[in-house]
Amino acid sequence: MAVIKELIRKENDGTISFGNYELDVKTKASDFEHEGDLYKVKTYRKITKLEKNGMFVYESVPGTAVFNMSIKENEVSFQVEGSETAQITLELEAEKEYKIINNDVNLGKIKTNLGGKLMFSVELSDKENASIKVVKL
Repeated sequence: MAVIKELIRKENDGTISFGNYELDVKTKASDFEHEGDLYKVKTYRKITKLEKNGMFVYESVPGTAVFNMSIKENEVSFQVEGSETAQITLELEAEKEYKIINNDVNLGKIKTNLGGKLMFSVELSDKENASIKVVKL
């Protein structure tokens, strides 16, 4: 896979892809319409952040490229690529328990905080990608 040169795009399967961790300068794309929602992405080497209708959705430190992100009622799935281990934060339902699966390996359960934030790390290196699935229990 490769970084998202256009910063954010719609995929043929109805998902979205976003992020470019190769940029040295913070770059953003606003008012990207997808399925009636407006998305905003900020991305570069140190951070990638996605908002939907002004609300936090995804953040990685350092920056990443995210492919085929699908957000459903009880599941979020995507592939993530980066140059080094990344800490990922997702905005989900507050005080709920989720199972995290990385490349078909169950990493266990994590409970979101009062704000609905769920944080986990993914080992990435040399443009390696990981397939992530977060399932509400």
